[in-house]
Amino acid sequence: MSRSSPCPPPEWAPHSALWTAWPADAALWEEDLDGAREEVAALVLALAAEGSEGRVGDRVRVLAASEEAETSARNMLGPDIDVVRAAYGDIWLRDTGPIFRSATTARAFRFNGWGGKYNLPGDADLSQRLAAIAEVSLQTHDFVLEGGAVEMDGQGTLITTRECLLNPNRNPGWTQSDAERALAEALGAEHVIWLERGLKNDHTDGHVDNLARFVGPGRVVAQSPSGPNDPNADVLQEIAEALGAATDAAGRRLDVTLIPSPGRVEDEKGAPMPASHMNFVIGNASVVIPTYGTTSADDGVASLQNVFPDRRVIGSPARSLLTGGGAFHCITQQQPI
Repeated sequence: MSRSSPCPPPEWAPHSALWTAWPADAALWEEDLDGAREEVAALVLALAAEGSEGRVGDRVRVLAASEEAETSARNMLGPDIDVVRAAYGDIWLRDTGPIFRSATTARAFRFNGWGGKYNLPGDADLSQRLAAIAEVSLQTHDFVLEGGAVEMDGQGTLITTRECLLNPNRNPGWTQSDAERALAEALGAEHVIWLERGLKNDHTDGHVDNLARFVGPGRVVAQSPSGPNDPNADVLQEIAEALGAATDAAGRRLDVTLIPSPGRVEDEKGAPMPASHMNFVIGNASVVIPTYGTTSADDGVASLQNVFPDRRVIGSPARSLLTGGGAFHCITQQQPI
C-alpha cells in the first residue's frame, strides 16, 4: 500500500501542546461532575509538571465551554495552565477534535456521535474551531473517523478494530479495503493491523485506545485478564494472540507487553463498564495511567514504568470519568512539535 499522506508523529514524540477539555455540562455528568473535574485536574497538573532530570512537562491547553466551567477550571488548575473558552458538547477531544500531523497542520474527519448514539451541539464542528484556536491549517476528509479508533506508530503502522471502522453506523458499505485506502490517504497508514472487537459495553464500538497502544517502534502494550470474572477475558486473549502474530509496516514482529486489566468494574446497576489501563496519556515528562480502585493499578504503573524509563509514570483515578464512557486518552489530543 502506498502512503499518500505523511504519518502523524507517534504520541511519545515531543508535544508543542496537549489539548483537553473541562467537564462542563451538569445535565450530562449529574452527580459525577465534581469527581470528573477533580480527575481532569489531577491529569492536567501531572502532565504539566516537570519530570525526572528536569524533563519539561506539557503545555496543557484546556477548553472550557461556559463562564462557570472556565471559572471552575481556573480555580482548580491555577494560573500556569492555559484555559481557553470554546463551545463543545462534551470533553472527548480524542474523537471530536482534529488529529494533528505537526505543530502547524491537522486532519479533520466527519463526526457522527459514535454512530449516532450521542449527538451533542458543538461536537461536529469542533475540529474546525479548535484548529483555528491552535492556528493550524486543516485538511478535511469526508468520512467518519474518531481519533480513539486508530492507534499509530508514526512509521506507517496503524491498529484498529473491525467492530468500529467497519461498523455500518459509521461509513455504511465500507469494506476493509475501502477503510485501508482512506487511512492511507488521510493518515499515511501503510500497514493496518485489524483486531476484531473491543471491550464489553463500550459505546464507541471497540475503540482501540482501550485495547492496545504503541509505546515505541515495533513495541505494543495490551492487557491480560484479571481474575475469573473479568468480563473481557476472551477479548483480551484474542487481542494478545493477534498482536503476537502481527508485524508492523517495517516487517518487524511486534514486541508485546501485557499488563493486567482492571477486571470487572461495575456501574451503579451492576453492569460491567469498559474500564481499561490502556487509556493512558503519554506526556513529555509523564505518563498518566487511569486507575479504578482495583488491585491491578500497581502492576499497571510498574509495567509502564519499565516501558517508559525516561518518564515518570503516575496512576491517577478515573472512576468518575468512566461513567461518561472513557478516560484520559479519550479526553486528550497531542499537538506535535
